[in-house]
Amino acid sequence: MQSATLHRVPHEGAAAPPAPQPAVGLLAPEEQRLLLLLADGLPLDAIARRLCTSSRTLRRRIRVLCDRIGVRTPLQAAVWAARRGLI
Repeated sequence: MQSATLHRVPHEGAAAPPAPQPAVGLLAPEEQRLLLLLADGLPLDAIARRLCTSSRTLRRRIRVLCDRIGVRTPLQAAVWAARRGLI
């Protein structure tokens, strides 16, 4: 007995939709600076001191930035910025 499997065949000329890319121009200067500091590999405490903020606030800002650009970790955020020539 043969199992019935359906395979979807794309229409000719139909391309897969491009993955959404966040607009680099939407990053605030503070977010770009944060990306630069993350890429430098500084500990979060040192980054917080440079930005004159608390470690807790810095972690929140990093989380918001990562969500905005579609990554999960600060390292991925730094790689994202490097690939786009921001750092």
